Amino acid sequence: MLPEPHRLHRSADFSRAVRRGRRMGRQDLVVHAFARDDSSAVFSIGEPRFGLIVSKAVGPAVTRHRVARRLRHICSQLLPEVPSNTDVVIRALPGAAELSSQDLLRQVGSGLKKLGFVHSPGSTASKDAP
Repeated sequence: MLPEPHRLHRSADFSRAVRRGRRMGRQDLVVHAFARDDSSAVFSIGEPRFGLIVSKAVGPAVTRHRVARRLRHICSQLLPEVPSNTDVVIRALPGAAELSSQDLLRQVGSGLKKLGFVHSPGSTASKDAP
């Protein structure tokens, strides 16, 4: 479970990360990351925050919620590796519904790594990469 201080809630925070942040597309999801300064954050200054976008294109409600639960779990695993003052938005694409949790972790991790938003060189995602 992703702790409350590490979640994005406000629409403005989502918009800022998507519009002003950097983006890396993977096969079944898009990772947006924004390095915020201390003045732009109202809550949880100094902690990475994650937000999810899982649209109806991913599937019916049961499928969308399953994908969102998996992505929240992946985000909680990546918390120690993502720099503080970072907002990350993960947009699930329709193919995400068919992936295993390991494949989702691999795609999220590789997206963050290519964007330069993963602290440790031996990240969780890179350990599982083929």
